[in-house]
Amino acid sequence: MKASILAVGDELLGTDRLDTNSLALTEVLRRRGVELVSKAVVGDDVALIAESLEGLREQADVLLVTGGLGPTRDDLTREGVARLLGRSVAVDEALWDQIEQGFQKLGRRIPRVNRKQAARVEGAEMLPNRAGVAPGQRIEDAEPMPRGTTYFLFPGVPREMNALIADALDPWLAARAEDGAGFDQIEVRVACLPESVVEERIAPVYERFGDENLSVLARPGEIRLRLRASGPVADRGPLLSRMVEAVRDALGESVFYAGPVEGGIEFEAAVGDLLTARGETVAVAESCTGGQLGQRLTATAGSSAYFVGGLLVYSNRLKMRLLGVPREILVEHGAVSEPTALAMAAGARQRCGSDYGIGITGVAGPGGGSESRPVGTVHIAVAGPADSRSHFEARFPGDRARVRQLSTQFALEMLRRMLLSGVGPADTLPWAAPSRMGPP
Repeated sequence: MKASILAVGDELLGTDRLDTNSLALTEVLRRRGVELVSKAVVGDDVALIAESLEGLREQADVLLVTGGLGPTRDDLTREGVARLLGRSVAVDEALWDQIEQGFQKLGRRIPRVNRKQAARVEGAEMLPNRAGVAPGQRIEDAEPMPRGTTYFLFPGVPREMNALIADALDPWLAARAEDGAGFDQIEVRVACLPESVVEERIAPVYERFGDENLSVLARPGEIRLRLRASGPVADRGPLLSRMVEAVRDALGESVFYAGPVEGGIEFEAAVGDLLTARGETVAVAESCTGGQLGQRLTATAGSSAYFVGGLLVYSNRLKMRLLGVPREILVEHGAVSEPTALAMAAGARQRCGSDYGIGITGVAGPGGGSESRPVGTVHIAVAGPADSRSHFEARFPGDRARVRQLSTQFALEMLRRMLLSGVGPADTLPWAAPSRMGPP
């Protein structure tokens, strides 16, 4: 099977919007053993859309189109496809009723222009969109002979298109793939280990399963490993299970997730799941991160079960008043110090009535650093039941945004480790070296 991709939208022809949808489509095609033969981008013009599709279909069995399914005047993908195929476009009244009812359930009035999103190309199968309003469409056409072409029309909003890939495109491709074509994959996510350390530890995994079946994707404070299994479909699941087991053996408790690539659990949600399983709660006291840790902990639905609240305490006055940080600690050690972070964590726990408290204080930059406390210096502390405490001093590299992101990531990992072990002294953490320097 061969495929082509057409991305529709004037904005994709400029400099401020990237066509990331084609990357997601390419990934699922590659995984299902479908050869991608061409990609193209075209503006919002009916004639140009039809012309582009005509050129692409000569070499493809499947044509994937993204964008142009919205409610505005320049959303013209349906009309372009209809012109190519010599078909009509008309509003599906039953579908329009469903869209109206969806808005009514939300207590919102639906604008009349949204009727356009219920327009169906003649002969198309409508593909429900669980992530938005506009459904996708699948159209079978006998041209060009003898094989014909299948068209998939997807919304341009990445979140909506990804939902339709999972619900409609991937199952359709899987049902038509030859046994042994393509591959299955699993993602393993690792917290707060440097990429070089991960690479060193998983060397036996490379040797056992082959370099080509494992790839490393690094992001600040997190490594994602893609494990791939090819060959007969029935053999892939057991092979992936053995690969995951080998990675877990190599990386231990640093692994916080192993499962599907799409829709996998984010780190803060994994920490929330641990709290929920233990029936315990957390509160935060933040200085240099300005609420980002609280935002991450509450990003997951149901977080009210484990997140009690938080305090933003930039000034020493509020650290003392709201958290009970002793004045003598601030005078003797300063706001950016181990004793202050520990007092903030304990204060958050006590004042909010939670099982755990987290304190973060540091110099995020670009100014404010000193010789003893350069930009990137951050102290993170966790206080838990039975006087358990954990502290970590980091020297995070990068700009202000990176320092703040890494600070919240390491704070979550410190809490996760304490939840897993019941204790949390810094020297039990795999990245707490004697120099107490953060990873690159």
